[in-house]
Amino acid sequence: MYNDKGNTKYLKLLKQNYSSSQDVIREIINLSAIINLPKGTEFFLSDIHGEYEAFLHIMNNCSGVIKEKVDLIFKDTLSDYDRQELCTLIYYPREKMAMLDEQNKIDGDWYAMTLNHLILVAKVLSSKYTRSKVRKALPQEYAYIIDELLHAQEDEDANQVRYHKQILKTIIDLEDADEFIIALSALIKRLAVDHLHIVGDVFDRGGNADKILDLLYDYHSLDIEWGNHDILWMGAACGNDACICNVIRNNLKYNNVEILENAYGISLRQLMLFGMKTYGIDDGIKAAKTAITVMLFKLEGQLIMAHPEYEMGDRLMLDCIDDMQDIGVDRHNFPTVDPKNPYELTADENTIMRKLHRQFVSGQRLRKHIQFLYDHGSMYNVYNGNLIYHGCVPVDKNGAFDKLCIDGELYHGKALLDKCEEKARAAYVDTPDRDDVDFMWFLWGGEKSPLCGRKLKTFEREYVSDKNLWKEESNPYYSKYYDESFCCQILHEFGLYDENSHIINGHTPVHAIEGENPVRANGRLFVIDGGFCRSMNKTTGIAGYTLIYNSHGLRLKAHTPFTSVEDALINNTDIESSSEVEEKDKHRMLVRDTDIGKRLMGEIADLQLLLKNYRKL
Repeated sequence: MYNDKGNTKYLKLLKQNYSSSQDVIREIINLSAIINLPKGTEFFLSDIHGEYEAFLHIMNNCSGVIKEKVDLIFKDTLSDYDRQELCTLIYYPREKMAMLDEQNKIDGDWYAMTLNHLILVAKVLSSKYTRSKVRKALPQEYAYIIDELLHAQEDEDANQVRYHKQILKTIIDLEDADEFIIALSALIKRLAVDHLHIVGDVFDRGGNADKILDLLYDYHSLDIEWGNHDILWMGAACGNDACICNVIRNNLKYNNVEILENAYGISLRQLMLFGMKTYGIDDGIKAAKTAITVMLFKLEGQLIMAHPEYEMGDRLMLDCIDDMQDIGVDRHNFPTVDPKNPYELTADENTIMRKLHRQFVSGQRLRKHIQFLYDHGSMYNVYNGNLIYHGCVPVDKNGAFDKLCIDGELYHGKALLDKCEEKARAAYVDTPDRDDVDFMWFLWGGEKSPLCGRKLKTFEREYVSDKNLWKEESNPYYSKYYDESFCCQILHEFGLYDENSHIINGHTPVHAIEGENPVRANGRLFVIDGGFCRSMNKTTGIAGYTLIYNSHGLRLKAHTPFTSVEDALINNTDIESSSEVEEKDKHRMLVRDTDIGKRLMGEIADLQLLLKNYRKL
């Protein structure tokens, strides 16, 4: 920012954009108006885990925001059924109209009524934005028409009323109302959420992460905080063979063969045939999972031995399987493990691994999605006073930031997360350093990794029947983040000292069914992983949390499981969203209170100095 000490070079640059004092005055007026508008709505969503239909629906209903607006606007004029019909139309306009058309429920009167309802919803949602911003959000083919309709006034004279009615009549007469309704519905959803935060774990468990990333690809404004499952796929695309084996094993475990073979072109045929022959298993999926699991432990062992700084030596298992008979480990489960060289792949395993490696690093669609994660993602984000990350900030048993040796230096706290991101980005270049590629596996499964933060017991869960040995010890962070002073320590580490700052956390499912509370540390930390994926619904008792942060404050919402799009269309079923927590700000937040607002106020200060300079001339 320019200051009174003078910076003539900076003033000259400003003058290139504002050639007269009147230009400067106009821009000051514009920016001053913008910073006094209500803050846009932020939407936080975590641990999606491949559940495309549920994700699509929660994006369409904007975590219940659209239903709230429809109920607010039409509570006295439309029945409960009609309001829900309108909501379903907004969520799935093309599909809903096709169904209503088959039922002969669409005619000119329906179009006229529906268009007026949609315009009213869009008008209410657009009221917190500048006209310029709304125009940028308008679908290009209908931009002029929608702009006219949105800014129609209730007290218009007869000519204006007739003008706007004629616009709608012409749209209907020209049989373009369907496309116009689709465009209006898209605009409503666009205006309902100003910015989206995906707090990690798009991949695994559910089988449609590729469709989720396709949906996010053109989203108007978002950021992604990498989760451990995301970094695992990123590591696989970087060419980390241990990550590749983990990706395959995870998806075979949940029977998600389609995302590998159909979505990303990863052929498992050779692996299945090898597993069936080597392990004597008739089921191709089970055989492939058995074979890739042994290959996984071999490759992980190689990484652990190559990197003692990972401090994971206690996870070397294959060289002591003969000593584990007393806990039920059967030596016959490891026909390819050579006791003399237990972590060495056989010739057949090497051949399979080379082919899988080539497919993961060269697949065009996978690379597109991984590039998207790199372009929009990071280890953490500080946004409008909140600290957002998926996993943890590793600490020791005393709550002090734990140290990790990376590239010969010790890192902890914010510096650790920054270094982890630096190495993750360095792994995805044309000729990466082997050490950076290896580090991607540590980020997935290291006890001191900010994305994992627990000791994985994959071997025990696979081969040991005693479930007492399955318990995965977590970093002390997860027992200490109930304490407000501990959370403040973390916030301060990332430069956040405001009493209204929060930590937004994913990764660990909240067991609501057992009475566990997603709000920790006297409201300073929110855990928003409530079990979005179907496989977790019974464990958590709900189907996930979302967090809404608008100009009035924070609202944490719990969701019921989603049935299906078909059920939503036929019966207007919705993901019921109830507010678990509502934290209202003392004053309504304006744009001036946001990160963008602070930047705009800096620009206003610069422009005022430029105006002063012009008036001296």
